[in-house]
Formats: sequence, structure tokens, C-alpha cells
Amino acid sequence: MDSESALGDSYFDHCPWDFGGRASAAQRDAQADHQKRLTAGGASIGPHCFVSPAAGVFADVLRLGGNSYIAGHAYVTGEVTTGSDCTVNPYATVRGRIALGDGVRIGAHSSLLGFNHGFGPDRPVHRQPLTSKGITVGDDVWIGSNVVVLDGVTIGDHCVVGAGAVVTKDLPPWSVAAGNPARRLRDRRESGPARRGTAEGGGGLGDAVARFADRARAQAVDLLARAWDADAGRYRDRPGAPLTVRAHCDAVEIADLLLGSSPPQLSAAEHAERLRALQDPAEGMVPELADDGGPGVLPARAADGWIDDGAAEYHVLSVGYALDLLGSRFAHPVRPVAGMTAGRLVARLESLPWRTRAWSAGAWVDCWATGAHHNLGLGAGAGEPGALEALFGWLSTRVDPWTGMWGLTSSPAGGRLQLVNGCYRLTRGSFAQFGLQLPYAERVVDTVLDHGGDQRWFAAGRQNACNVLDVAHPLWLAGRQSGHRAAEGRAWAREQLAHALGEWRDKTGFGFGPPGEGGTGPGREPGLQGTEMWLAIVWLLADLVGVADRLGYRPRGVHRPEAARSLAPGPPAHPAPVDNTP
Repeated sequence: MDSESALGDSYFDHCPWDFGGRASAAQRDAQADHQKRLTAGGASIGPHCFVSPAAGVFADVLRLGGNSYIAGHAYVTGEVTTGSDCTVNPYATVRGRIALGDGVRIGAHSSLLGFNHGFGPDRPVHRQPLTSKGITVGDDVWIGSNVVVLDGVTIGDHCVVGAGAVVTKDLPPWSVAAGNPARRLRDRRESGPARRGTAEGGGGLGDAVARFADRARAQAVDLLARAWDADAGRYRDRPGAPLTVRAHCDAVEIADLLLGSSPPQLSAAEHAERLRALQDPAEGMVPELADDGGPGVLPARAADGWIDDGAAEYHVLSVGYALDLLGSRFAHPVRPVAGMTAGRLVARLESLPWRTRAWSAGAWVDCWATGAHHNLGLGAGAGEPGALEALFGWLSTRVDPWTGMWGLTSSPAGGRLQLVNGCYRLTRGSFAQFGLQLPYAERVVDTVLDHGGDQRWFAAGRQNACNVLDVAHPLWLAGRQSGHRAAEGRAWAREQLAHALGEWRDKTGFGFGPPGEGGTGPGREPGLQGTEMWLAIVWLLADLVGVADRLGYRPRGVHRPEAARSLAPGPPAHPAPVDNTP
């Protein structure tokens, strides 16, 4: 074009972002007249907006915030409200009850469908009733081209949805998501240059990670079917193993990671009801199943009100998070947690075997703190007033500043195994779960890297899921606070990741690995526990290396990287980078 005045109306239909700076006076007058017709019909349009006359705008309610536009050939119906600086690009469809925050970009040919209709067998499809849960999109969201967002979905603030995705479930804030169905790939705040991939993320390891993920997803249905006992209506870790509560929870986590859904043996609601029914209504804890697969029985409470039962303690984690993934929650509060006073909590912490069995002590903290998290979700409170504060106060004053950990420093027989493994369990349920910083993050890195070089536990063929997880997670968590020895951490993660990818067994998954300290552990035979744990470990290792985006999944259950609940005041410890992309 030789001059701006030569720009025809169809140019702005397809390039509406240029209207404010390049439209002629006549074109501005025509746009003002078009907006008057829309507002006469009840629309509300803010200043400096553009609505293409070539767009099909037939909304019952339209509230368009300032500096926003609707491009040519977009289709807008229903009840649509936007904040400021929102864009609906050419050929996009926005229908139903749609609420957009500020700064939302909707790419060309994308569809936000805030309505649905039934397809029951009682009547023809065209006579089925319409329903509308609505779609909510937060602030600062980029929805790429050819994306479909289905009714009932909420997309949190600062999300990016990749081109061609089909969004069927809510996305938490800062998600980068893609795929059909869309899966959360990573946190947008973690997309620094090293994670984009040329040095750390490109090449053979990234490709190997992607091939592994495709292989695992293709075999997930067979893997879950192998563990399902149709007669009992429950899962076994593997054929011939007992029916257990954890096996059911592991199946839920695996299906969420690889299929983006509940295990296909039952509906999500049926899975949730079977797990909820196992909770003891009086105590709120879940005992192990009886030998016949029926509900088990809890032991009596100890003198301080706690129930000492290792399986039931772990079920606070596994069942609670499985229910979260199924869109449900516990039916009852975890009552030994709800009734714990600050004084009894401190006395219990002081009595735990920190010097001899740091893992057991850390596991107890993990259970109590996770019970507090689930109780808060039910409105039942995290123990008596002051109990949660007493927990973090005790932990913050008992941590060893030389190791960043709690308990016995080392022993000739086990090295730092108990110390590091106990640190993982303790920090998972407390600092990590509640979004609080580690007291001595750099010392944690020093300790876990020292332990990660112990060939008794980490030489090729000697790794098991617990030991690798218990280094990978603290490395990942401490790395959010400090870049201390980051290159060494990546090197360790690369070595362990390459080993882990080679351990997958077709249609059966991962084995846990060689037995742990004392000869315990489920061993090398593939099963649900090993598969669930190693899938999460692979993500942590891949993220440390910078190739987690190639997996197409991100743990959301027991081994989730993000906090499940935030107690931290003010802004996040690591502010997001400024995004100046237009």
C-alpha cells in the first residue's frame, strides 16, 4: 500500500490491531456507527475498541472492555464479557457463557464453547436440552490458533494454550498446556533459556524422553487392565499381589498422568465412591484392605490421640490426592489431625526416632501435614488453633544448618540414606506442600549431591524408586530457591534419567527397583507402585535437565511439584519474568 488511506475495510477485518493507528476518518466514523447499533441493542463497548462489521456478533449480553477487538468472521453469541485489552481474532468462535479477564488473546479459528447439549438415547440429538456451565478465562492468557475450550473449563491467570489443543479440564495459573486432550506441560515461569532446550533440552535425551512418553501413553490402558481384579472390583499392584488401597490410588495417578482421565475400569465418580467408602467415619483414616478386599480395621488411638498404623498414615497421602484427581475429596476430616493440640504435636515430634530412623520420622510429619491440608479443604481446620504454626516453628528451629536436614547425619552402614530420604518425606508434606521456602536450600543441595554419589544406592542397576525420588525432589525444590551447584545437579539427573528410561517394560510399566535398605521394597517386577513413582521421577529428572516439556504430562498427585496450598504471604519467592510479547 502506498498510503494508509488506501487500506480497505477488509484489511481491518483481518488486521484489527492496526485500526487505531491506521484507519481513515471515514473508517473511524463507520466503526462508531457500527458500535452505536450494537450498544442500542444492549451491548457495552469500552473505549478504543474495534468490532468488525464482518463478525457475526449476536450476543444476548456483550460487555467488551477497553482496547479490545473482535476481528472479521468471528462468531460471538450468548453472554460474553471481557476485561480490557482482549482480542478475538479472525474466524474465532466465542459462544455461550464466557467470561474473559484482562489481556486475553484468542487465536484465529479457535472456539470457546460455553454450552453443551445432551445425547441421551431417549430422543433425537436435535431435540436434546441445552446446558451451560460457562467458561472462565483469567488475566494475561494466550489461547493459540485452532484451540477448542469446552464448557465448564476454567483457565487460570497467565496461562498459554498451544495451537490445536482441546481443553477439557481446568488449567491452574501459569500453565503452559498443549495436546488433545490438553495437558499441562510446565509452569510458564520456568521457561528460561536453558529449559527451551538447545544445550540442555535438545538432542538425543529430549527425543528419548518424547519417545518414552508416547510409548507409555500407548500402553497405559493395557497396564491398568493387568492390575484390575474384576471379581473383587479392586486393583492389585501386579498379578498375584494382594488387593491394596495404594494400588487403586496408583492406578488413578497413572491414568491421570498418561491418559488425562480416570482409569477406564470405572467412571471417575465410581472410583471416587469406592475410595471414599474406605475411610473410617469415626477416625477419618483409611486402613488397609482386609484379606478379602473389604474395608479393614484401624488400631486404637495412642495416648496422645494418634493412630499408629503405617499403611493408614500413607493413605492420608495416596487416597487424599487420588480423590483430588477424581474431582472429589475425603468424606470426613482426618480426626487425629483435627484434634491435635500444639502441645501434643510438639511432644509427638520430640518423640520421633530422628537419630535412628529419620525416614520414619519424616514420614510421620508428611502424614500429619497432609492431613492438615485435606482438613483445611473440608473446612475442618489444621488441628487445634496454633498446631500448624507449631509444626513449622518446630521444624524451623530443629533443622541442622550444616546439612539443611533433620535427624542423624550419617551412619557407616547407610551413609546419608536415612537422612536424605527422611528430608524428602518431611519437606514434601510440609514446606513443599504449603509453598514455603526451605530454611537452608544450598545446604540441602550439598547434602543430596553428596548422597547421590554413593554407589551403594545409585550405581547402575542398584537404584530404586524411593532412593532416586528422595534426591530428585529435594534437588528440584531447592533449585527453585538457588542455582547453587546447578550444573552438577543436571549432570546427576541426566545420568539417572537415561537409566530410568531404559527400565520401562512394555505393557507392564516400571518395577520399583532393587529392595531398599534392610531388604524391603516391592522389588524389580513391574507394577503400579513402581510405575506411578518412576513416572513422577522421570518428570522431576527431565525438568532438572530441561526436557520435561517433551513428556506431555506433569504430576498432580502425591508427587506433584507445585504447592497444593499456599501459606506464604506476599508475592512468590521467585517473581515471574516480565513478558513484553505483544
